[in-house]
Amino acid sequence: MKCDLCDKPAVVHEVVIQNGNKVEMHLCAEHATAKGYILPTVPVTQILQQFTISGKSIKAQKAAARRCEACGLTFAEFRQTGRFGCASCYDAFMPSVAAIIERAQSGAVSHRGSTPKRIVGQADRAAMRRQLIKEIETAVAAEQYERAASLQGRLHLLGSEQTPPSETNT
Repeated sequence: MKCDLCDKPAVVHEVVIQNGNKVEMHLCAEHATAKGYILPTVPVTQILQQFTISGKSIKAQKAAARRCEACGLTFAEFRQTGRFGCASCYDAFMPSVAAIIERAQSGAVSHRGSTPKRIVGQADRAAMRRQLIKEIETAVAAEQYERAASLQGRLHLLGSEQTPPSETNT
């Protein structure tokens, strides 16, 4: 394409729709800068080549270069060894480590292991209680007051159930 204002090759191609009509504008570098367009100083192909050569995104490079301030361990070193250098490493690498833990545990972010026999019922009741409270809040927000009252009754019954007797050492 040639510039609309001269015969030089166009470097800026703009398409604008005004009142339902498509208006195309093709400008050379001189006319584009005169109209206020900012032209890149580095060719786009060169920028793309740098990304493909490195093989990593900028975000991944920054994550790998992150360093624990307490012991000096980098995230890249942690990935190689699978071990932290100190207790502060967990906080230093938290966002990346959380994603790794989540993948390793099939999406679980909280404890899913076995529960001691003496608190099995308590944990289930506490989870049910939290769920009912969330549902009550949702119902009230949606102005479903009858449903909220019904859920409140279930919550009251759940709270009045006897807890299993605790083990006593006598």
